[in-house]
Amino acid sequence: MKADQKVEAPAGGGSKKLIIIIVAVVLLLAAAGGGAAWFFMHGKADAHEEEDKPVKKKSAKKAGPSEYIPVEPFTVNLQPGEAGADQYLQLAFTLEVGSLEEADNIKKNMAKVRNRVLLLLSSKKAADLSTPEGKVELSKEIVAQLSEPFEPRGDKQDVIDVLFTSFIIQ
Repeated sequence: MKADQKVEAPAGGGSKKLIIIIVAVVLLLAAAGGGAAWFFMHGKADAHEEEDKPVKKKSAKKAGPSEYIPVEPFTVNLQPGEAGADQYLQLAFTLEVGSLEEADNIKKNMAKVRNRVLLLLSSKKAADLSTPEGKVELSKEIVAQLSEPFEPRGDKQDVIDVLFTSFIIQ
């Protein structure tokens, strides 16, 4: 009988060891999964912070008064109205930007500025632009267009306002 007990005792102890090993492996996998999840979530947060850093650096440069940049007048064909007649818009404006560096950047990229504004204006109808609300909306759209970076992955421009100096619809 003693021999039978020795045979059974190691078998019972072996199954306990197997259970302990399985529990340890499960805990280890859970810890590794949690660590991996934290790493990937933390890594994405760092990537978003790095994308925001150029904007933060840009805002730190904005010391000093606003700068004003006059833009040469535009003459643009507008979208045909209800009558189908051709209508034109002659527009001159001045851009208000946040700093001297922004003014230099806008001046260096004036061809892109004019192209963006020309494309925006040529998509409009005279009826949309003839009211004061239409002019305010156009001003906001121009600011939005010109605030976008000129270069891929570049910094946004600090365009504060568009000040119309001439606005003629014919």
